[in-house]
Amino acid sequence: MFDPLQYEFFVRGLIVATLVGALCGLIGVYIVLRRMAYIGHGLSHAVFGGAVVSYVIDLNFFIGASVWGFLSAMLINLTTRKRSIGADAAIGIITTASFALGIALISRTKTATRSFDAALFGNILGVEQSDMYAIAAVTLATFATVIIGYKYLLFTTFEPDVAGFYGVPTGWIDALFALILAATIVVSIQVLGVTMIASAIVIPPVVARLLTNDFGKMMGLSVLIGAFCGLGGIYLSYFVNAASGATVVLFSAALFVVALAYNTARDRIAVMRGKARLHSGSVTAADDSHIGD
Repeated sequence: MFDPLQYEFFVRGLIVATLVGALCGLIGVYIVLRRMAYIGHGLSHAVFGGAVVSYVIDLNFFIGASVWGFLSAMLINLTTRKRSIGADAAIGIITTASFALGIALISRTKTATRSFDAALFGNILGVEQSDMYAIAAVTLATFATVIIGYKYLLFTTFEPDVAGFYGVPTGWIDALFALILAATIVVSIQVLGVTMIASAIVIPPVVARLLTNDFGKMMGLSVLIGAFCGLGGIYLSYFVNAASGATVVLFSAALFVVALAYNTARDRIAVMRGKARLHSGSVTAADDSHIGD
């Protein structure tokens, strides 16, 4: 059971996956509550295009992909605000075009094909010391930003149309959130892969939402669930010999099914108890009326 822990690369992968899971869980709360689940999926594909462009022009991967993802997110916001185009349509057009650009460049640069397999599907073997430092830095910066800007983020999440009237710089908040989301996706690519990141961002907060209605508790649970899914999924991937990103998502999906079953059972029990109390109250009232007669 503890055989994987003898390998240094695997221990490093466990640490990275736990950090990525916690990071995705934190960001995912705002993504889900803002009803922006599709943008996580779309930006991951846009970032892939930026990663390929960075490779072609020999630019640092983290810098190039982060800037590309940030610009894609801002372009989506600008298109949605300035034109009569729905957010889902803007996301679909911009991110798909970016992903297509990456595929086109890969098809022209044959030597790049193998290099981007890990970016698409995740590869725990490819996690290096520099990746761990980058993920740790982004995780710390994100948690610090969320703590400092908690009230602003909360206001723009639940009351985006009203926040501006109360002096909240919604444009800057949206730009900051886009930057955080882009950085999260970039540092998560090596572990989860482009095709799996969206699920890792969405599932933990959804599971947390099934367990509580309190925003603060939801954030804490989402972070813990994300970290647990990252750790458990990567550990399981060693034994099933499957891609790390796919295993993490399947592990998360299984946890979602359990949470959904628990939530359904809890609601049914609450309804049954309510009916029982109503019936008991009716019987008591009837008895009291009979005694009075």
